[in-house]
Amino acid sequence: MDATLPKALMPFGGATIVARAVELASAASVSVVVVAPPGWEAEVHRAVGTFDVDAVVAGGETRQASVRAGLSAVAADVGRILCHDAARPLASPALFTRALEALEGWDGVVPVLRVVDTVKRVQDGRIEGTEPRDALALAQTPQAFTSAALRDAHDRAAADGFEGSDDALLLERAGYRVRAIDGERANLKITTAEDLRLAEALAR
Repeated sequence: MDATLPKALMPFGGATIVARAVELASAASVSVVVVAPPGWEAEVHRAVGTFDVDAVVAGGETRQASVRAGLSAVAADVGRILCHDAARPLASPALFTRALEALEGWDGVVPVLRVVDTVKRVQDGRIEGTEPRDALALAQTPQAFTSAALRDAHDRAAADGFEGSDDALLLERAGYRVRAIDGERANLKITTAEDLRLAEALAR
């Protein structure tokens, strides 16, 4: 992003990226724990101060370590947990609700978008092959989990020294059942300055 502050604290929709993400999560009537970049807890707390968040905690060096930090602030008797990226500040409250409802009978739920483009496998600038797209999907957040499965999957990954790109992957490798549901096209992930401009346009 070529920014001087963490992405979550960048201006967005009259507030900040993290504030917008918390606003939409709160609208789904879920309790919220915010994991902040280490050293930026006070700034994040101020950014989300108008919302009823349970805690703001310092994250770790990786996404996975940050989720574990967030889990430490969630009461042991909570039965279901949603993991969401602040970098997706356009996820609708309805998506949070649908993910939780779809969890019935499963260990985890992931919103996905079906791949519509042809997917090429590229190595050193050369096309090495084409992947069958009918079996591929792009994962989004919020992802919903039973608390027991999520905590166990994280504990196993930590014990094995395994780092995953999302929480669902940790459940998959631990043998849990993870369900796919329809995601939202507007639920884009802000990674670049161009993404931020597009997200702001969609928010308007």
